[in-house]
Amino acid sequence: MKSGTLDAGEASKDVNPTQRLNRGLSVLDFILRIIAGAGTLASAVTMGTTNETLPFFTQSIQFRAEYDDIPSFTFFVIGNSIACGYLVLSLVLSLFHIVRSAAVNSRILLLAFDTAMLGLLSAAASAAASIVYLAHKGNSDANWFAICQQFNNFCERISGSLIGSFVAAFLLILLIITSAVTISRH
Repeated sequence: MKSGTLDAGEASKDVNPTQRLNRGLSVLDFILRIIAGAGTLASAVTMGTTNETLPFFTQSIQFRAEYDDIPSFTFFVIGNSIACGYLVLSLVLSLFHIVRSAAVNSRILLLAFDTAMLGLLSAAASAAASIVYLAHKGNSDANWFAICQQFNNFCERISGSLIGSFVAAFLLILLIITSAVTISRH
C-alpha cells in the first residue's frame, strides 16, 4: 500500500468528525441568520410602508389607514428592525465560528442574544397579530367592525408582513437549537 492513498473504511487523520460536524452546523447557522435577517427586514419594510386611502362620498373626505396609527404595528416595525440589525451584526460571529469551530464562549453569547431576539420578535409579531385578527374579523361585542372589507390592500400587506416575522421567529428557534447542539458537543 502506498502511503498517500486510503483504503476503503480507513479515515483521514487530518479531519476530526466532531470538527467537521461543528463546521457544518456553523455553515447552517450562517445561512439561517441570513434568511431570518431577510425575513425581519422584509416584514419591517412591508409594515412600515403600508397605507391606504379610501374616498368617502367626495374626494375631500377620505379615510386613511397607516401602520403608525396603531401602536402595536409601530412596536412590530421597531421589534423587527432591532432583530434584523442584530442578525446582520451576528453574521460576523457566525463567520468566525465557521473558521474556528471550537469557539464556545462566543456561541454561548450568541445563544443568549438569539433567545432575547426570539422573545422580542415573538412579542412584536403576537401584538401585531392580535390587531390583524381584529382587522379581519372585528369584535361585535365591542362594536369594532372588520376594516379589511374596505381596506383590502392594507390588510393583505400587514398579513404578509406577519408571515415573514413568524417565519423569522421559527428560524431563530432553529438557530437556538443549532447553537445548543454545537455547545453540547464540546
